Amino acid sequence: MKENPFNNTSNAFSLRSDKDLKKAHFIFSAMSKPWLVDVGSKATMLALKWRLPVKGLINSTIFQQFCGGTTDEECMPLVGKMFEKGVSSILDYSVEGKENEADFDAVVGKKLTLIHMASENNALPFEVVKPTAIGRFYIWQKMSEQKTLTVVEQLEWERIYNRIDLLCKTAVDNDIALLFDGEESWMQDAADQLVGEMMQKYNHGRAYIYNTVQCYRHDRLDYIMDLYEVAKVNGFLIGAKIVRGAYMEKERERARAYNYSSPICKDKVATDEMYNHVMRYILDRLDVIKLCLGTHNEASTLEAMKFLNEKEVEPNTNDVWFGQLYGMSDNLTFNLAALGFNTFKVLPFGPIEEVMPYLIRRAQENTSVAGQTGRELTLIEQEMKRRGI
Repeated sequence: MKENPFNNTSNAFSLRSDKDLKKAHFIFSAMSKPWLVDVGSKATMLALKWRLPVKGLINSTIFQQFCGGTTDEECMPLVGKMFEKGVSSILDYSVEGKENEADFDAVVGKKLTLIHMASENNALPFEVVKPTAIGRFYIWQKMSEQKTLTVVEQLEWERIYNRIDLLCKTAVDNDIALLFDGEESWMQDAADQLVGEMMQKYNHGRAYIYNTVQCYRHDRLDYIMDLYEVAKVNGFLIGAKIVRGAYMEKERERARAYNYSSPICKDKVATDEMYNHVMRYILDRLDVIKLCLGTHNEASTLEAMKFLNEKEVEPNTNDVWFGQLYGMSDNLTFNLAALGFNTFKVLPFGPIEEVMPYLIRRAQENTSVAGQTGRELTLIEQEMKRRGI
């Protein structure tokens, strides 16, 4: 692999029309300006709050770039087109920030439907769950801090536990893997504990339950090493999705505000090193740990490919998947698929106004990740030049 396979823009943008490419160029150009992202995000949320007629504009720009549609049915033509290129999908009902039991139950209902859908479609090997979408953040936090719950809160926690268990059991019964998203560190210990319990209960013969490991946290290698020892003793498989992380500024601000040591690596270099350490540790133990590499980083992806090659592990092994968010890093996803690796796109969907927090995070992420937007723009411009548009 002397030549970088991720420079092949013909593969990367094979599903994008000339019009799509021009639109993507406009969007990433806008996202290269942090002030514009900041102002635009606030203005958009205000416009939606005041019920101004902006949904059409949002839909034709940032929504179409990063989402599959407003419903799961709207996503399916795109799911089919990507699968023809060897790319699987994870349908992600990206509604966030709910706080009441009826909303939590509605999300669980939606996830159960998606699991059943996935069981009937080879293009959908995983489903994904955000812990705070099915239980109050406050309860997760209180459990993480090991504080005593009130009687009412204890009942609330039992409902959260039962929702998680129902989703896991349904996934196993339908032969679908279930990924749990990682969230803020001050609620994550409870999620790690509960998802670990579900792995021990259900991950026998196959890793059905995956936890997300956010490698911008400097304790995550210790976490995965400890989990590995528990899995060996208790005879279950680990599912691990490793990512760099999505809440860096929030984590640092809270650490400053509450005067505790930040859980986040000191800089980007340290984060990259942590990610690669965790990745190598897992790739050396694929008999026990099954891996999803959630990354938009070419260097880490190339290293993983090299490691698998040296270990003589076939690219299409079910032990390793590569995943990226829809609308980003198509040069990784589609070129990996062309080389025979298991790949997926996380395909968010939901009502436009409900998905805006997700879209704003994507925009902010592209401005904060060094070189991300520039790389996207360079590749888009390269493909536009190749096509002569």
